[in-house]
Amino acid sequence: MTTLPNCPNCESAYTYEDRGLFVCPECANEWSQDQTNDENSEFIVKDSNGNILIDGDNVSVIKDLKVKGASSPIKQGTKVKNIKLVDSDHNIDCKINGFGPMKLKSEFVKKL
Repeated sequence: MTTLPNCPNCESAYTYEDRGLFVCPECANEWSQDQTNDENSEFIVKDSNGNILIDGDNVSVIKDLKVKGASSPIKQGTKVKNIKLVDSDHNIDCKINGFGPMKLKSEFVKKL
């Protein structure tokens, strides 16, 4: 008998397989086998040039970025120090002088 993976959300052991998806009856989470394999792989973030970024790197903004609620954009060439990588759409958490805490997409920065 094959063992099914625990639920990635609630860690329940009562998962079952239904039409190619794993289902958790406790939290109603559904995920595929591919997602299970992806979670085991390492989280990699690359900049606009394809360089791998890590926590604590310094980056530079490659184009002017409009900021909602701000009167001026973040200018091209702005240096951002000590970034933190997160697993979301905007995968860089940082603090930009004059703007404060920000979330950036890695496609708009290059590693220094």
